[in-house]
Amino acid sequence: MILSSRLRWLSLTLFVVLLDRATKAWIESRPIMFFPHVVIPNYFTIVYSKNPGIAFSFFSDSDGMTTRILLILGSLLIIALIAWLLVAGRDASTVNAIGLALLLGGAAGNLTDRIVHGAVTDFLEVWLRFLPFPIFNPWPTFNVADAAVTIGAFLLIFDVLFHRAPAK
Repeated sequence: MILSSRLRWLSLTLFVVLLDRATKAWIESRPIMFFPHVVIPNYFTIVYSKNPGIAFSFFSDSDGMTTRILLILGSLLIIALIAWLLVAGRDASTVNAIGLALLLGGAAGNLTDRIVHGAVTDFLEVWLRFLPFPIFNPWPTFNVADAAVTIGAFLLIFDVLFHRAPAK
């Protein structure tokens, strides 16, 4: 049955949400003197920041309750759409299902933060020193949910570009 095979991907979604929440809880439990914590000098640092906005800190200056409610409602709408695509999708490939499950988990993880704390906890800072342009150094601070959304989006793009429909 198509529905049951699609529902199994929700376990990946749940894993992403739990891993995201666990890592954020660990970061939030550290004393402020812990930060920044250099893991790999000049490449990877654990920091602590709160982002009340969305990706790349858009709308982070809008600290009002209206913006918060709009971001929560927008996230709920996107989560509902992704969940519907994941569960109701007919001829979707495995890569497509994994991409949607990762997107769903990342969106749900950040939504949880937004509801509970009013902002998303970010803590991973990566320096891409091998890139010739300094605009990406450091890369914007992110978290497990953000990484899942990014990987999921790349998988969906890959699937759209390279998926071959089975011959009928």
